[in-house]
Amino acid sequence: MADPCFTLDELQAAAAFVQARMPATPQYAWPLLAEEIGAEVWVKHENHTPTGAFKVRGAFTFIDWLKRTQPDCPGIVTATRGNHGQGQALAARAAGMVARVYVPEGNSVEKNAAMRAFGADLVVHGADFDTAREEAHRVAETEGLHFVPPFHRELVRGVATYALEFFTAQPDLHTVYVPIGCGSGICGVIAARDALGLDTRVVGVVSENADCVLRSMAANDLVDTETARTFADGIAVRVPVAEAFEIYARGAERIVAVSDDEVAEAIRLYFRATHNVAEGAGAAPLAALMAERGMMAGKRAGVILCGGNIDTDWFLRVMSGGLPDL
Repeated sequence: MADPCFTLDELQAAAAFVQARMPATPQYAWPLLAEEIGAEVWVKHENHTPTGAFKVRGAFTFIDWLKRTQPDCPGIVTATRGNHGQGQALAARAAGMVARVYVPEGNSVEKNAAMRAFGADLVVHGADFDTAREEAHRVAETEGLHFVPPFHRELVRGVATYALEFFTAQPDLHTVYVPIGCGSGICGVIAARDALGLDTRVVGVVSENADCVLRSMAANDLVDTETARTFADGIAVRVPVAEAFEIYARGAERIVAVSDDEVAEAIRLYFRATHNVAEGAGAAPLAALMAERGMMAGKRAGVILCGGNIDTDWFLRVMSGGLPDL
């Protein structure tokens, strides 16, 4: 993404396109969250999209771009831990295209089932997301399918529509906490904030077991990790994306790492306080806000509940006070 910024017109056009295909998601200030945190807490409910996660927004804009620029393209191939793949399958199949989706071994059973239901040709390959991504890229070149990367300008433009909705509804948020996997979410939030001319602070949240982004920020250079073992699978990334790093390194206030125990407690708080189900990555921003409640006392904070697609067995384990087996 050569230019990290979008004009407000570009984002509003993307929002009109996305909202013709799905309603805008709500944002609510939940009083029990405020009691727990000691701050006004606004939740952007991206768990209420047609796929239960924010990624479908970028899929709509990306597939539209692909159809306009490569009208003869027969289909796409991509890699995912689940939410990106659901969105790409929904959008690609609606456009009459093949959707080949690679996932790593041990991927979420229920996310895999959802991707198949949305029309994906699902292939299991490799021990983690980054290995699956490499195979998807290889297959794209050999089979004539278009590789959908985890980060692309058109993906970010679509994803940024949730932040445009959020900031338009609540322009005076002090800080917004956003999970970081490959980076489309936080870059979309930064893009919308900047296009609207707001001074909201943006905090990126990673797992302490998948902290390549935190290490990269500390080193001011890209740093891979050997593993990414966290049940917050949407942020279980070993290899940072260079184009995204360029944007959040400039636009984020800071990066916070949370433990699996903290994520699990945030899932329990979400359910207790709002009766919404959050997957691990979706609860990570709230986990970070819980850890920083002293810093945020009395302020207006936003958290992105980016997805609710947690397997039933994992959710039951978490709600019973434990952690999922990895």
